[in-house]
Amino acid sequence: MPRPATKTHPKSNPAGIQDYIAIVIATGAGAGFMPKAPGTAGALEGLLIYLLMESLRLGPYFLHAIIFFLIIGTWSAYRVERFWGEDSQRIVVDEIVGQMITFGIAAGRYPLPVYLVVFGFILFRLFDIVKPFPLRRLESLKWGLGVMCDDVGAGLYALIVLTLTRKILGA
Repeated sequence: MPRPATKTHPKSNPAGIQDYIAIVIATGAGAGFMPKAPGTAGALEGLLIYLLMESLRLGPYFLHAIIFFLIIGTWSAYRVERFWGEDSQRIVVDEIVGQMITFGIAAGRYPLPVYLVVFGFILFRLFDIVKPFPLRRLESLKWGLGVMCDDVGAGLYALIVLTLTRKILGA
């Protein structure tokens, strides 16, 4: 279920280097401009960051990466909401962070089999689209937090289900 392009009318246009940096961050270096499924493209970027950090044996620093993207993502979402409106579908940094959270416990601790990586990706997208309680309420937060927090919650839900599934399957 794609998000509407804007919930409020834009108030201004990009006006400087900070706005253009915010656009690059908020759109996941352009993934948010995908004509179809930009949120899925953003989630795929989050998955690729996880896989890249694991392949480079940087998994122990994955939590640092999540925090970094959460901070710059919140800043960039707040900044671009001024000219794109609230929670524009072009903002995908929230999907990047949410997808990264899904793999937060595994990173640097144990390898996940391919089927659980795919399952984690699907779980996050499912929770992001369905938005179980109370995720939909989080969208009303201001200053970029509403953009980020519902996806953080979806990532946490996916993390819990993925971790329990791994334990049950003994993987």
